[in-house]
Amino acid sequence: MWLRVLGAGAGGGFPQWNCGCPGCRAVRDGSRPATPRTQSSIAVSADRRTWFLVNASPDLRAQIDADQDLHPRTGRDSPIAAVLLTDAELDHTMGLLLLREGPGIALHATDASFETLRDGTGFLPTLERYTQVERHRVVPGATVALHEHLSYRAFDVPTVKKARFGGVEDEGRVVGYRFTDTASGRTAVYLPGVQEITPAVHEELAGADVVLVDGTTWTDDEMITMGLASKTARDMGHLAVGGPGGSLAVLADLPAERRIYVHINNTNPMLLEDTPEHAEVIARGVEIAPDGLEVEV
Repeated sequence: MWLRVLGAGAGGGFPQWNCGCPGCRAVRDGSRPATPRTQSSIAVSADRRTWFLVNASPDLRAQIDADQDLHPRTGRDSPIAAVLLTDAELDHTMGLLLLREGPGIALHATDASFETLRDGTGFLPTLERYTQVERHRVVPGATVALHEHLSYRAFDVPTVKKARFGGVEDEGRVVGYRFTDTASGRTAVYLPGVQEITPAVHEELAGADVVLVDGTTWTDDEMITMGLASKTARDMGHLAVGGPGGSLAVLADLPAERRIYVHINNTNPMLLEDTPEHAEVIARGVEIAPDGLEVEV
């Protein structure tokens, strides 16, 4: 199977339109080595012809244009067969509205995410005014066949992040996905949002051949110390990369063949390729995904 990183940035992308942090300035003026990134999403395929999106970012149109495998082959056509959601965050769902011109959308989401899309953001009823939405209920722990030789199993990712729209059950608010190539038995885990690597989440990561994991910030108070926000990474539902309790220490010790950071915020110094933080990640055998990265599993 193949995984294509369509966007490796967190919400707002890199650079973010209203941010003048060192990383965003470096991308704009070229003063330091830094590579732009669009907002978080991947595509998965077992045959490189039929593709499944995981999350639909606000940058989806540009991401499709940049990837020849996602271009239409005839008339009004698309090789995108379905969209799977890890949560109902705006950064992961706004792109759904860009798919309204199609004849229909197969949408895989948990009850909690469907509830937010229906009663919170209103994206679901809006989208259904334009096209047919085929709803597929994602149940953590259940194995689902997506395509010939490709299946997924979602797993719950606990979070104490405040539900912005309220009234949403905790279970299924955030999930990760384990994809399996059923012909080879090889697996990949996609986890763009994680607040804590619990024993259960660690077990999911430790059992995969490839892992793509949340790399939002380097320190928990990164955005506060930079004067850009009042919330910690944990407040926003993310585990910091650096430090003794950070995700890098966990990823570096995993047996996976490839360990890759995705969903990286514009403030994270590891995006600047001349920083000690960038060097530390690479030295510990972990990759920092650019847009367009393809991983064969």
